[in-house]
Amino acid sequence: MLLISSSRDFYASSPTAQVIYWGDLDSHGFAILNRLRSHGVTARSVLMDIQTLDAYADLCVMEPVPSTARLVYLTAAELETLQVLAERGNTRLEQERIPWERAVATLSRAAGSAERTVAGPGNTPETQLLE
Repeated sequence: MLLISSSRDFYASSPTAQVIYWGDLDSHGFAILNRLRSHGVTARSVLMDIQTLDAYADLCVMEPVPSTARLVYLTAAELETLQVLAERGNTRLEQERIPWERAVATLSRAAGSAERTVAGPGNTPETQLLE
């Protein structure tokens, strides 16, 4: 497993890498994910869904200046989560507020799933976890 915070150069040299993206659960976190995908990176978001938002609603704060970027590379579920954030008054859940034990367990499961997807005869798993 490879942990990095910048992906474009790495992904260009490893186009079969499975990218797992975990950012702040807010408009800017989704804007970063959108920008990543706009460069051709196939990334799967984790801990950026309505279930996570609801589970840690008491840890949310208001996002002072929401992103106004046009987010055309998000999935339907990600767009729905973004809409819920807006409907709740531009709520944000910063990733460092999520209990570390939950984050590690979820990221480990996601990385294991990605490794099983990529691993095969003659190749080694490559997994990126992005901030």
